[in-house]
Amino acid sequence: MPRTVYFDYNATTPLDDDVRAAMLPFLGEVWGNPSSVHHVGRHARALLDDARDRAASFLGAKPSEIIFTSGGTESNNLAVFGAARLLKSRGRHLITSSIEHHAVLQSFDCLEKKEGFSVTRLPVNANGRVSPDDLKRAIRPDTVLVSIIAANNEIGALQPVSELGSVCRDRGVLFHTDAVQWFGKMPFKSLSLFNADLVSICAHKFHGPKGAGLLWVRSPLHPHPLLFGGGHENERRAGTENLAAIAGFVAALEKFVTPPIFDEHPLKPLTAELRASIACNDGCVIVSPSSNCLPNTVAFVVSGADGISLLAGLDVEGICASSGSACSAGSIEPSHVITAIGKPDLAHSLVRFSLGRHSTADEVRFVCQCLPRVIRRCRLHSSSSPC
Repeated sequence: MPRTVYFDYNATTPLDDDVRAAMLPFLGEVWGNPSSVHHVGRHARALLDDARDRAASFLGAKPSEIIFTSGGTESNNLAVFGAARLLKSRGRHLITSSIEHHAVLQSFDCLEKKEGFSVTRLPVNANGRVSPDDLKRAIRPDTVLVSIIAANNEIGALQPVSELGSVCRDRGVLFHTDAVQWFGKMPFKSLSLFNADLVSICAHKFHGPKGAGLLWVRSPLHPHPLLFGGGHENERRAGTENLAAIAGFVAALEKFVTPPIFDEHPLKPLTAELRASIACNDGCVIVSPSSNCLPNTVAFVVSGADGISLLAGLDVEGICASSGSACSAGSIEPSHVITAIGKPDLAHSLVRFSLGRHSTADEVRFVCQCLPRVIRRCRLHSSSSPC
């Protein structure tokens, strides 16, 4: 078996031992339903309330503003559908960007196609950034919601979210940001840095458990729920709370977000070496911006090759990478992000390396040694394949 080099930390991270330990009581002795009125349920409720208080304190929020969810996708769906449906009597115009995660893009698509909303999708520049001036021009009297991702999952581009949020606030428009890739990678003091009304967070991106996330909703906003069947989460998200996952989420939040577990100081030399090596390969174009980018992320495209073949070739060498969004793994559709930054002809050939706290210089050197032959093999195969 080849060695394993895991360079796909934007997709998911391994569960931390301390986080696992924080979850264990909720897989054993603490098994009550927090909605039950007896003492077993009340004990579970007290611990759920404590987790909510801790999350709120860490984020600089009120406990009533925290909605625990199953992860980033649900948080994004709840923000977009919940806010749009809540405010549809005021207007049916929505704004997003062309490089959002599919959990946001497809939510807007559904509102546009099935519920009578109008959607403006803002363009981005070659570095994948939205212009605040474009946002100002796009806002109309009937605009009720703007959703712009904080850090792009495919190429790592950081958006000027604080400025975008200020534009929305000045115009009286709700602003949501998908901050799933931000937490654990970028500096954080409080949610105020986003100037947002709704913020999505996901635990498994910073060594927490899968199936856990939250949506922060600025009080007194009360988005329409997506799930019905009970008064859980202050009647905003029906379903018995997953206490084990919530406990792990809060433990990871407290341990790995401030300072970010993806420390830029050891990571930047590693990604700089990767960038330099990738640039030396014929046909390779680096698409992660050199500034205003996640410190752990290097994405590139390869002319004359396709992403699935490149990932398969890397995997044979034991190297785990990604081609765009992990939630689209196995998809052969071109990357909408690469298309949006002006490279539609290369949108099918994206490869993303995303490093983490366990990544080493030796692993980077190994990847740099393997990459040229993987690229040559894929380009040769592509050129010899019949049209």
